[in-house]
Amino acid sequence: MHHFEYKADALCCEGVPLSRIADEVGTPTYVYSLATLERHYKVFDSAFAGRPHRVCFSVKACSNLAILRALVRLGSGFDVVSGGELRRALSVGADPKKIVFSGVGKRAEEIQLAIEEDVLMLNVESAEELDAIDSVARKLGRRAPIALRVNPDVDAETHPYISTGLRKNKFGLPIAEAREAYARARKMEGIEVVGIDCHIGSQLTKVAPFRDAIARVASLARELAEAGCPLRYLDVGGGLGIPYQEEQGPPPSPADYAAAIEDAVRPFEGLGLELVFEPGRVIVGNAGVLLTRVLYRKVGEIKRFVIVDAGMNDLIRPSFYDSYHGIRPVVRRAGAERVLADVVGPICETGDFLARDREVDWPERGELMALMSAGAYGFAMASNYNTRGRAAEVLVHGDRFDVIRERETWEDVVRAERVPEFLK
Repeated sequence: MHHFEYKADALCCEGVPLSRIADEVGTPTYVYSLATLERHYKVFDSAFAGRPHRVCFSVKACSNLAILRALVRLGSGFDVVSGGELRRALSVGADPKKIVFSGVGKRAEEIQLAIEEDVLMLNVESAEELDAIDSVARKLGRRAPIALRVNPDVDAETHPYISTGLRKNKFGLPIAEAREAYARARKMEGIEVVGIDCHIGSQLTKVAPFRDAIARVASLARELAEAGCPLRYLDVGGGLGIPYQEEQGPPPSPADYAAAIEDAVRPFEGLGLELVFEPGRVIVGNAGVLLTRVLYRKVGEIKRFVIVDAGMNDLIRPSFYDSYHGIRPVVRRAGAERVLADVVGPICETGDFLARDREVDWPERGELMALMSAGAYGFAMASNYNTRGRAAEVLVHGDRFDVIRERETWEDVVRAERVPEFLK
């Protein structure tokens, strides 16, 4: 469900025609619907209304301050994976006790920041990281609240780049090693064990991997409790997918996901564990589109090309993951010719494409296209490759919109660079 719909032949975000945004802000531009964002959060949160839980939005999916502030207003917490993301969350009024610090490579200064800001917990990914957190906490005269991320060796059946729950992945500790790490952590002066964590990947389209992984981790939690190590939080991660292609059918709904989680934890009810969730894509993915303008058309010997002003530096997912994003004309033309074409950007790479062999309306130069389902891992993964300024970001609320990130200028791109004196 999202609020990007045609009114007559104009594609609108809520009450605002996307063509109006393009005329006033330019392209490429990311456009987010506040109503969609709010609805998706509320549907996810309400799926667990009968159980103590905390929803911690995954900041890496979409980190704009306005988006984060909108989620704070809804009661959301945050899952962060860097000191920068932690500062982003805190700067918009996030409750530190709703912040989980994840990630395999936390630096000492990031660990210190998390402890000083009194976050809910740090998810520990390795034995050496546990030692590092203990060391930082003792220097501060504090005890750091931690959960160990357990790798349950469950196949998430997703793209290998976003699978995180197998033995060959870099994330988490195998169950046997986690047992030993928990026993050691309980003896550490600077560590307070508060939870257990698992996360098996992103864009999951089946509930069985969630259920299997969480059941294994919850079973370990009971073992630990029986051994005298009671836990307060079971962090089940995120990863619930969204429908990028309607013809493939919908992924599990939050209600289906909740039912699977309930099945997995029901045998462990007596532990009194509060559930922690780290959704990202399912909240913001379909709340955003990338608006782009057609620069040229090209008819090659064996292919047609639609060349647009958005490239892989703006939306890398098609090039990186071979992912699919629906493409819609911003203004529909009656009788437009349907053709098979590659929609490509201006980046000097053969891999710079937004769609390949896609049936689209053959556009005129200057027409606008919207790449759908671009709210998650779109702008957040953008770069300045080819010395291109990153796109603007816009948030729509009803019949108004605001620019929530200005388009980068050339001066913005080179601001941090310096030519040393010996080259002058």
